[in-house]
Amino acid sequence: MLEPANVNIQMKPNFGIPQMDVSYLVTDFIEDSFLNTKLIEKHNAVPLTVRDNRLLIAIADPDNFEALEDFKFNLGYHAEPIQVDKNSLDKLISELLQEDLGQLEITEEDEKNLAHIDTEDDKKQDDVSGADDAPIVVFLNKIMTEAIRKGASDLHFEPYENEYRIRFRIDGMLHTVNTPPVGLGPRLSARIKVMSRLDLAERRLPQDGRIKLKVGKKTMIDFRVSTLPTLYGEKVVMRILDSSAAKLNIDILGFSDAQKDLYLKNLHRPQGMILVTGPTGSGKTVSLYTGLNILNTEERNISTAEDPVEINLPGINQVQIHPKAGLSFASALRAFLRQDPDIVMVGEIRDLETAEIAVKAAQTGHLVMSTLHTNSAAETLTRMLNMGVPAYNIASSVNLIMAQRLCRKLCPKCRQPESIPHEELLREGFSPGQLHTQPTIYRAVGCDDCTDGYKGRVGLYELMPMSKAISDLIMNNGSSLELEAQANREGMVSLRHSGLLKVLEGVTSLAEVNRVTIAH
Repeated sequence: MLEPANVNIQMKPNFGIPQMDVSYLVTDFIEDSFLNTKLIEKHNAVPLTVRDNRLLIAIADPDNFEALEDFKFNLGYHAEPIQVDKNSLDKLISELLQEDLGQLEITEEDEKNLAHIDTEDDKKQDDVSGADDAPIVVFLNKIMTEAIRKGASDLHFEPYENEYRIRFRIDGMLHTVNTPPVGLGPRLSARIKVMSRLDLAERRLPQDGRIKLKVGKKTMIDFRVSTLPTLYGEKVVMRILDSSAAKLNIDILGFSDAQKDLYLKNLHRPQGMILVTGPTGSGKTVSLYTGLNILNTEERNISTAEDPVEINLPGINQVQIHPKAGLSFASALRAFLRQDPDIVMVGEIRDLETAEIAVKAAQTGHLVMSTLHTNSAAETLTRMLNMGVPAYNIASSVNLIMAQRLCRKLCPKCRQPESIPHEELLREGFSPGQLHTQPTIYRAVGCDDCTDGYKGRVGLYELMPMSKAISDLIMNNGSSLELEAQANREGMVSLRHSGLLKVLEGVTSLAEVNRVTIAH
């Protein structure tokens, strides 16, 4: 990995001002001790690292002496300007200021904003349930801000006969964070319905809504709200749609070098289809968006149809699907083809109509990216056949199928070596060659810095490119087992073996890989 001390700096001819390209930097490369967000915002400049007791400052205008003096005064080093491209610098600063909500200070003003969301709509509601009681407002605000700080993806508010439970989904797993009195349940659900503009009086039918929240100066977070009438009251689930939390960097997704090269190769093909498959919450959206982010240049017209739009990407035409209004994936895709597209992304291929339009687009000079819900790459091909897509259309349009899962990463501070018998490791799927060097395998322990011994998640991938042999199997109505066997002969690394490689690298535990993949 590139370290700040090893950043390559080129001298600008004639002027003697150091110059560098920051477009390839990710924010992980910036030294945390210099991240003064107030100075970065004020001067539009980024302190990178120290060399020879001089603090190197990435800045578009190296003659901005006020900025250099300000950094010198606050950080205690003589500041040396490094001239960079303004657009690349703006992008880097945007990522720095928005990337880590876990460390974001949510102020009292932010919590007041929560308390007054959609106040005009609040007045129109006939609120007789105590939804605006100050204790309820304060309690719910704290729950929502705590979820943001902890990096939760979902909040569950669950009523039972003798208990009310609030749970967060963190790194794919649900954890109970609070059990307030049962009587608080109806008032909590009422407050959430007020905030998301739902019908307070309707408690017999499910409802869907949205809350838009501004946290800090620039960060906008959406909460997608879903209510469900249960035996003991309304259950509410809030999904956090946080564009700033998504790190669209291909190097941190979890690809092996060979898988990364294969994905990039197919991204840059002028036409055809890339399909990403896996269950809900397996990281498909981030994988697709990372690819779109790589392709997002001025020369390309990119359009996406999504339900919902989870990550905002400047420079890409993103369409929110509204089935009730008649805007489906199929109708959006049909409209895209009249908009002079280069690349289109469809959130999900759910039916034959969408599949047929996607295939047609892929065959007529467009790169099409989409998702399906199947268990493996090979099953995706048979799923399309079962939808009714002709075999010759699949064989001629699909370039790459990528199955994936997300597994939790071991906390590096508390992981411990685990002793597992050699025979058991062989049964789990490790090869004798992998065990020849007696690798260290770690298990989760748990500490104050993590959740149950795990911290963060990483992708496991299975990439199946369309080869002539696989194409022939499709044309001959080959089964998913036959397709998978042929892909394995051609060098495909399965989801299971991708996970086992992560175990050997010390990234995750064998128990976690067993949780998300199937041992053969």
